[in-house]
Amino acid sequence: MMQKKTSYRWVVMAILFILYTVANADRANIGFALPYIRQEFHMTNTEAGAIISFFFFAYAFFQIPSGFLVKKFGNKIMFCLGMLVTSLCTGLMALAPNAWVFKLCRLGVGMGEAPVAIASSGTINNWFPAKEKGTATGIFLAGSKMGPLVVPFICAWIIQMWSWHMIFIGFMVPGMLLAVAWWFLVANRPRESRFCNQAEVEYVESGGEASSAKKEVSASTYNMKWLDRIVRAKKVTKLSSPKEVFTSKDMWAIAIGYFFVVGLSSVFMSWLPSYLVNVKHFAIMQIAFVSAAPFAGTVVGNFFGGWASDHLLGKRRKPMMMITALSTSFFMYAMLNAPEEPIILALLLFGAGIFLAFGYSMYMAYGMGRADEKTYPVAFSLVNTGGQIGGAVMPLIVGIILDTFNWDAVWLAIAIGSLICFAVVCTAVEPVEDPLV
Repeated sequence: MMQKKTSYRWVVMAILFILYTVANADRANIGFALPYIRQEFHMTNTEAGAIISFFFFAYAFFQIPSGFLVKKFGNKIMFCLGMLVTSLCTGLMALAPNAWVFKLCRLGVGMGEAPVAIASSGTINNWFPAKEKGTATGIFLAGSKMGPLVVPFICAWIIQMWSWHMIFIGFMVPGMLLAVAWWFLVANRPRESRFCNQAEVEYVESGGEASSAKKEVSASTYNMKWLDRIVRAKKVTKLSSPKEVFTSKDMWAIAIGYFFVVGLSSVFMSWLPSYLVNVKHFAIMQIAFVSAAPFAGTVVGNFFGGWASDHLLGKRRKPMMMITALSTSFFMYAMLNAPEEPIILALLLFGAGIFLAFGYSMYMAYGMGRADEKTYPVAFSLVNTGGQIGGAVMPLIVGIILDTFNWDAVWLAIAIGSLICFAVVCTAVEPVEDPLV
């Protein structure tokens, strides 16, 4: 009798979802605390933007070194180490006596999260067959938006009960406990896990196809030849060394596109509460509700985007990236006439979040098809470096714009950036096994 395969990879996905929710809560809590931090440390908008950027600059700078460290030491060790550093530095922010010490702690959070991101994507690449990578990546990045979704409500309650300092103490403890849990529950790959049987190991390592007959049925369900022409679908040789990654025009195009996508996400995370306080003059719980809206949308969008890429688009990743870029430009232009009613504004931002997330996870999944398993951590480190530079630069630019102009100029700048993102992503090849062109 054939052995019934275990499904422990989905347990790993659940653990990863929870852990990345906590990790992203550690980076998102600064946005809600920012108006109070500015008041205590007497900061301008530009200085406040710099605090946000300190995290992303450190996060971006350590992406490529983290890619090589994960490649050398494995996902498990680097994930746990990174999560512990992230949590510790988050707690220390509550004790900072001045703005400079606060910024140094924020740098530490960025340094710690760099290997967490690379090791997380490497875990997905190792634990899931090709046919499930898009779905798994979508679930994972939904976790990255679940953190910013729950943060406003938790932070609002903490501030009402205590002070902004307790926000960072409160978010430190879960991360440290979960890092220990990861060490005991998640191996580098299914073959090394005591929780996976041989049937699941073979399923993952074979790409998720039980037979060639199933492959033929699966391939026949996708027949959009017109779309393959638009996305430039081709069968390509996978990148197999860091040198090939860093000389690949496709990987650089995806990295530049990710610059704009992460940049917008970081603006929502860091500046949206300030916009609601200073422009809309909402009450604190209204601010929490509206601030959470785009991230509620991104949770939905990440789930759907990953599933659609795997099951409707034949593992094509670029279509969702292109939809995200065009729709984001539309939604940001709509913010020039943002409604005054909190519920209507929340619905607008919810829609923006859904469309932003359609392509968000595809930037991670793209490298899984373009590079081999051994080289993937380096490939994603390049893409994520581009994204996190965007996360660093955009909040700082927003601060500079606000000190000179107003929020209309901010929304217009982001809309133009989204159109540039679309143009750049269009230049990359779509790597697939079965191009119809």
